[in-house]
Amino acid sequence: MTKEELAGIVIGRLKEEYPDADCTLDYDQAWKLLVSVRLAAQCTDARVNVVVERLYEKFPDVEALAEADVNEIEAIVRPCGLGRSKARDISACMKILKEKYGGRVPEDFKELLALPGVGRKSANLIMGDVFGKPAIVTDTHCIRLVNRIGLVDGVKEPKKVEMALWEIIPPEEGSSFCHRLVYHGREVCTARTEPFCGRCCLADVCGKKGI
Repeated sequence: MTKEELAGIVIGRLKEEYPDADCTLDYDQAWKLLVSVRLAAQCTDARVNVVVERLYEKFPDVEALAEADVNEIEAIVRPCGLGRSKARDISACMKILKEKYGGRVPEDFKELLALPGVGRKSANLIMGDVFGKPAIVTDTHCIRLVNRIGLVDGVKEPKKVEMALWEIIPPEEGSSFCHRLVYHGREVCTARTEPFCGRCCLADVCGKKGI
């Protein structure tokens, strides 16, 4: 079986298993997803969703957050960890959105990458979830699962995993596929315990590598 054939099977089965899989960060505007994905580094999405409620109560739009004292931002986002660096990045990012883009989030991948605190994972998430563009988000679940399954072979560097997946995942499937990997990684193909292979929809095709 080729990797392309395996990818097709994995995509199909995960669609059946998690038909409604979506981003687990709460947001209703593009700039809020940009904030949340920065806070999510080394923090759970559930905690981020709680913390941003307080942040947006005090700073309800891009302009307010751009003008906020970075120390005030840090005091609110500290529960997410790395409070100082995250607050600094959020402040700088919102200033650029306000001054350069009129408060809007750019729809260009390279422009997103140029924003403070935005890496390829974050930029791909924005491109896929906000703008509906082809995207592959290589978070820890994605990297772990595609190695275990055998879609990539011992590749752990996020950009290299992303590039390898672009070769075998149809562009229109990338964003949803990655969301489904997150669900599957949390519920079945876990990291901190032995994976629950006995109830995995991919058990018969999985390469079970890197466990």
